[in-house]
Amino acid sequence: MVSLEPTPELTTYGGIKLGWIQGVLIPCLLNIWGVMLFLRISWVVGQAGTLITMAIILVSGVVCVITTLSLSAICTNGQLKGGGVYYLVSRSLGAELGASVGVIFAFANAVAASMNTIGFCDSLNDLLRAHGVKIIDNGVNDTRIVGAIALLVMCLICAVGMDWETKTQNFLITVIVLAIFNYVIGVAKGPANNTEIARGFVGLSADTMKQNAMPDFRLSEGVHHDVFTVFAMYFPAVTGVQAGANICGDLRDPASAIPKGTLLALLISMSSYALIALLCGAGALRDASGDVKNLTHAALSACAPDCDYGLHHDYEVMQLMSLWAPLIYGGCWAATLSTALTNLLSVPRLIQALGVDRIYPGLIFFSKPYGKHGEPYRGYVLTFFVSLLFLLIADLNTIAPLISNFYLASYALINFCTFHAAFVHHISWRPTFRFYNMWVSLLGTALCCAIMVLLSWSMAMITVLVFLVLYLIVHYRKPDADWGSSTEAQRYIDVVQSLLEINQKHSVKSYNPQLLVLSGRAGRRPALVQVAGLITGGTFSLLAEIQEYRLSSADRERRIASSYRWLRSMNIRGFVTLVDGSRFDAGVRALLQASGLGGLAPNIVLLGYKYDWAQASNTEVYVRVVRLAFEHKLGVTILRTPPEHRASESVQLPPTSSSFQMRPSLTEIQQLMYQDSDFSLVDTLPLTDETIRRESTHGKDLKAPSDSFKILEAESYTALLSATGPFKPMQLQHGKLDAWWLYDDGGLNILLPYIIATRGAHGPVQLRILAFARHTRDRADAENQLKSLLAKFRISYASLTLLSGVGDTPEPATQDLFHSLIHRHAPSRDCLVSEADLTRWDAKTSRQLRLRELLLENSANSTFVVMNLPVPREGLPAPLYMAWLEMLSRDMPPMLFVRGNDQPVLTHEA
Repeated sequence: MVSLEPTPELTTYGGIKLGWIQGVLIPCLLNIWGVMLFLRISWVVGQAGTLITMAIILVSGVVCVITTLSLSAICTNGQLKGGGVYYLVSRSLGAELGASVGVIFAFANAVAASMNTIGFCDSLNDLLRAHGVKIIDNGVNDTRIVGAIALLVMCLICAVGMDWETKTQNFLITVIVLAIFNYVIGVAKGPANNTEIARGFVGLSADTMKQNAMPDFRLSEGVHHDVFTVFAMYFPAVTGVQAGANICGDLRDPASAIPKGTLLALLISMSSYALIALLCGAGALRDASGDVKNLTHAALSACAPDCDYGLHHDYEVMQLMSLWAPLIYGGCWAATLSTALTNLLSVPRLIQALGVDRIYPGLIFFSKPYGKHGEPYRGYVLTFFVSLLFLLIADLNTIAPLISNFYLASYALINFCTFHAAFVHHISWRPTFRFYNMWVSLLGTALCCAIMVLLSWSMAMITVLVFLVLYLIVHYRKPDADWGSSTEAQRYIDVVQSLLEINQKHSVKSYNPQLLVLSGRAGRRPALVQVAGLITGGTFSLLAEIQEYRLSSADRERRIASSYRWLRSMNIRGFVTLVDGSRFDAGVRALLQASGLGGLAPNIVLLGYKYDWAQASNTEVYVRVVRLAFEHKLGVTILRTPPEHRASESVQLPPTSSSFQMRPSLTEIQQLMYQDSDFSLVDTLPLTDETIRRESTHGKDLKAPSDSFKILEAESYTALLSATGPFKPMQLQHGKLDAWWLYDDGGLNILLPYIIATRGAHGPVQLRILAFARHTRDRADAENQLKSLLAKFRISYASLTLLSGVGDTPEPATQDLFHSLIHRHAPSRDCLVSEADLTRWDAKTSRQLRLRELLLENSANSTFVVMNLPVPREGLPAPLYMAWLEMLSRDMPPMLFVRGNDQPVLTHEA
C-alpha cells in the first residue's frame, strides 16, 4: 500500500504543479501517439489485415485499461511523491519488487526514447531521400548522427525545466492532432492523381476493405512475421499509460488526475489507432507497382511480393493518403519526438528516487539534486548515454520487440500490486478510486505474462532472469525501507498463521531454545548476549531490562530504540522489552507470565551471575528470581565469566519469599542418570537384569559416536569487542567444552552444550561429557549404555568420562574456603548462615564442595564449562545457595549453569 509518509520530496519541474490535462492527458497522448502512429500502423494492417489489427488494438487496449484501473487504485491510496512506477510498486509490494520493476521500467523508457528517435530519423531520411539529399549514406549513419543530436537537444530541454517542456509539449500535440485530421480528410477526399493510385492509394472501397480484411503474413527485413511478431511491433505504441504516474510528484492532485487523464487518453488514442487502421485497410492496396499505365487492382498487385509500394512495402503510405504530405511528416516528427521527450523526462527522476531510497549502491550517486528544485542532472547524463547506446543500433524493427517484454513485465507488476493489496485486505488499503476489481487486476497480470511468453519465450526468460537478479540484490541487501507495503501485510498474516500453527506443536522434535535474557541496558552484559546468540543460533532471544523507577513514554521509546540499534550493530537477532516502575522480582514475574506469544514464549531464562552476593542486601531477591523461573516451568541458565569477559558490574537488586515445587517425570535418560541434585552419596544400587535388557534393546545396532567433530561457524560477535569497551568475547574455537551431566533434567543440560559447541566457534571444539551414572557396580557396562543413549540422541562428542567419588569427604582446604565465604561479613545477618541451616544442609553442602574438587581436577583448563544448576529448594538460605554456586564456579573458566524444567527436549525418534 502506498505510504502516507513516503521518501523525501523529489524534484518538481521548476516548482510548477500540473493539472490533469497538462500533467496526464497530454503526456499520455504524446507517449501513445508515437512512432507507430505514422510509420508502422499501415505496415501492421498490411501484415495482419484489418480484422487481426483490430484484435491487436483491442487486446492492447484491454491490457492498458486494466493496468490503468489498477494504477488508479494505487494512486488514490495515499499521497504520492516523485518516482513514478517505482514509487507506486515499491510502496505497494515492497522495496524488492519496486526496485526491480523500477530499474526495468527505467531501462525500457530509455530504450523507448532511442526507438522513437530512430523513428524520427527514419522519417527524416525518407524526406531527404525524396529530394535527393543526404548527410552520409541516407541510412543508418545518418540516423546515428541526427539521432544523437536530437537526443542531446531533448535532454537539454528536459533539464532546463518544466516551462520549456510544457511549451514544447503543447506545440507537439497541436501538430499531431492537425496531422491526424489531415490524414482523415485526405482519405475521405480520395487520390488526387494517377500516381497516387499507382502507388496503392485507391480511395475508400468495400472491395479494398474485403481484400485487406484477412492476414497476409510475409517475410519482411529478414523476419517471417506472424501475429505475435506483429503484436510485438505494435505494443510499444500503447506503453504511455504510465506517463502521468511517472511525474506524479509534479501533479497538483495525482489521485484525481491520473485516473481521469489516463483513461481519457486511452480512449482517444485507441480510437485514433483503430480509425487510422480501418482507413488504411479500406483505402490502400497491400501491393502496388507504381506503374501508371495500368491502374486496375489486379495489374497493380501483380508485382507481389516484390513491389515497391503498398501497405507491405512503403512506410510512407500515410503521407500518400493525406491531404498535405508535409503535415504528416510534421506529425510523425512531433509524435516520435514528444514520446522520446516524455521518456527522457521520466527516467532521471525514477533513477533519482532509487538513489534517494538507497536501494542499489550504484544508483546513490545519481540521487544528488541540483538547483532550487532539485533537478536530477546526473540522471539526465546517464539516460542520454543509455539511449545513445541503443540509438546506434539504428533499426526500429529490432528495438521495438526488445522493449515490449519489459513494458509487459512492468504492467504485470502494477496489476499484481492492486490484486495483492486488495486480496490481503490490509487496513491501510483504502483507495478512493472504486472502479477496480482485484480479480480483473489478477487477469491483467496473467494476460501480460501470457503475452510475454507468446511474443518471445526467450526474451521473456531473459526479462524474468534480470528481474530475479535485481530482486535478489535488494532482498539480500535488506535496505532500510519501512513503507507499509502489502507484502509486509501479507508477512504479518503469515506470521500470525505460523504462530497459531506453532502453538499446536508439542512434539519434542519441534523443541527450540527460546531465551528470556535478563541483560539490562543495551551493551551492559555483552557476554550474556553472546551466549544467548550461541544457544539460539539463527533464531532470536528476548532481551529484557527492568527498571525500578518510572520512565516517561519518550524515555522508554528512546531506550528501546537504542537497544535495537545496538543489536543491529552487533549483528544479533533479538527483541527488546522493558519493564519500568517495578521491583526486580516483580518485573521478572511479569515477564515470565506475559512475554512471548504462544509457541514463541520463552522456555529458558538466562541471567548473569551475582558476583557481589556476599556484600549485597538483595541476594534473596536474586535467588527468588531463580525460584520464580522454576515455578513457571522454565529452564534456568546462569552465566559466570572471568573478569576479562565482563563489561559491567552485576545487577543491583532491591531487597524483598516464594514457594518452589517441582514435579518429577520419568524418562529413558533417568534410567541411567540421577533425576536431580539429591543423587545418592554412596553408589550401591546394582544394575538389574530388566534394566540391562531394556537398555541393550534400545541401543542395538547403533554405531559409536565419532571421537571428534567439526562445528558450524556462528554469526560473528567480534564487533562486540569494539562496542563494549573492555569486554573480551569468548573464543571457543580449538578449545574444550566440558558438559557436566550430573543428573537428568529432561536433556537440556546435554542439549545446550551440544548447541554451543556446534554454533559457538570458527573452528573445531572438543565436546567432553563428564557424567555420574546411577549404577556403578559395573562401570564399563554403564559407560556403554551412556554411549548408546547419546548415539540414539545423535549427540556427537569427543570423549565420555564416567566419574565417581562425589560422596567422598571434601579436603580441609576446600572446607576452609567455604567457611571463609559464609563468615566473611559477620556479624552482618544478611550474609550469615545459621548453624541450624548449616547442619540441615550439610550433606548437600559437602556434595557441592566435592564437586568443586572434581571440577578443578578435570575442567580447570577447559575453554568453557556447562554444569547442572543446583535447585534452590524452599527453605534453603539464599547466602548458602550462592555460596554453593561460588564454590562450583570460582577459579574456573567461563561456566554456564543449566537446569531444565524436566520436560524432555531430546528424542531418538526419526
